[in-house]
Amino acid sequence: MGPTVRVQWQGRDIEAADPDPIAGATFDLRTTTVRRTEQAAAAIRAAGLRASGAFEVASRLLLRAEGLASSAIEGLRATAADVALAEATGSESVDNVAAWVADNLAVVTDALDDPGPVDRARFWAWHRRLMRHAPSIDSVHVGAWRDRLGWIGGPNPMPAAHVAVPAESIDVLMQDLIAFCARDDVDAVTQAAVAHAQFETIHPFADGNGRIGRILIGVVLARRLGVRQPPPISLEFARDIGGYQSGLTLFRDGAIDTWVAWFADAVERAATRTTAVLEAVDTLQQDWAAATSALRSDSAARRLLPYLPAHPVLSAATVAEVLGVTPQAARTALDALAAAGVVDEVGRIAAGAGRPRRWWAANDLLELIGR
Repeated sequence: MGPTVRVQWQGRDIEAADPDPIAGATFDLRTTTVRRTEQAAAAIRAAGLRASGAFEVASRLLLRAEGLASSAIEGLRATAADVALAEATGSESVDNVAAWVADNLAVVTDALDDPGPVDRARFWAWHRRLMRHAPSIDSVHVGAWRDRLGWIGGPNPMPAAHVAVPAESIDVLMQDLIAFCARDDVDAVTQAAVAHAQFETIHPFADGNGRIGRILIGVVLARRLGVRQPPPISLEFARDIGGYQSGLTLFRDGAIDTWVAWFADAVERAATRTTAVLEAVDTLQQDWAAATSALRSDSAARRLLPYLPAHPVLSAATVAEVLGVTPQAARTALDALAAAGVVDEVGRIAAGAGRPRRWWAANDLLELIGR
């Protein structure tokens, strides 16, 4: 167990986390670990270059993979199609879990689109957006640090796997973490690994800490490595949840090198998978072009193909907005793509007042998520 402080919980003494500050910390990593962080950073940059230009729209698909995987780690599971429907309909007309996962995706997207520094206000804004469909959190705890003891695992802190820092220590430790995230003298992968583990140790919110902490990873890697969309690291965490949880425990016990090495390997695997997924999207788009080759090259159906990775579930209204065509032309385009096997109609769902809209999904594309 790492540094702790004794606190009272319902009349009982509890050992809560009391982590060392990291704003000015140095890390003595083995040569092999440093090499692994360098390899991971190089893989991210390579994937980032692959995701630029013609692949930029396709790379948005990977944000869905990140949101889905990060939510799944917390036991929140929904299909990619349901989450895309939740996004398209404003999250109000689908299963609540899908709406909650869609909120996770929205925070990931907003966080990576905002080039500003990480600060307290930004953490709180992420939390407000993430928790707007959360069924089990008091409104006073949304977009604010928790005001009571927090823990991970178990119905109370007695058998918990980790008891987070006392509420009165949160703000000081989070300001220290924010200062650490602003540094440029620590390599990007080590910085992301340490920032995430420290955040999870502090556990500053009443709920949603895991998802916010994994968003922080992406923000740090994007800022330091100059990529718009870092690889969906949560996919690798979800594939080795035991290694992920053990790594965080080792970090708290002072085995920072072991945690950073594991994290770097996961990041490199995620970057390699990113390149493979983007190549698969490119191949799929070529297949779509072949399947619609009988249509005019300037038809709305053909012009819609490059936008499908960003809009894998869509209605005629979506198509009309994206392409600047009439609703009738949009419906004709969707019917043509359905006939070509590019999209499938998935039903009629309300998106506000009025008649339910027809919705179509690029299911072959959605199947690439989590590959």
